[in-house]
Amino acid sequence: MLYDLRVYEHAEGRGDDVRRRFEAEVAPRFALHGIELVGAFMDADTGMLTYLTRFLDEAAREKARQSFGEDGDWKAAKERSEVNGPLIVKQRKSLLHPIMDGLPIS
Repeated sequence: MLYDLRVYEHAEGRGDDVRRRFEAEVAPRFALHGIELVGAFMDADTGMLTYLTRFLDEAAREKARQSFGEDGDWKAAKERSEVNGPLIVKQRKSLLHPIMDGLPIS
């Protein structure tokens, strides 16, 4: 298994917009592209969006992320949500390999 942890720093005053876009446009499309969403969170102090996805391996992750990035509906939704400027100013990504099998993530 491979986990992909993403943290998005939003533009000033755009935290709620990021959350709404993720809930309405991003998360529902993940499954269509083979992306398993394990969890999504908003940081209580900063409002930054953090989410964790899971893949069988790196090849599955690359294929799924490419498919998602090419999704025309996603591209249109992203464009609509950014008519007043980008929502995300910085993104951090960590690819995580579990070190202990059998521990549940819920």
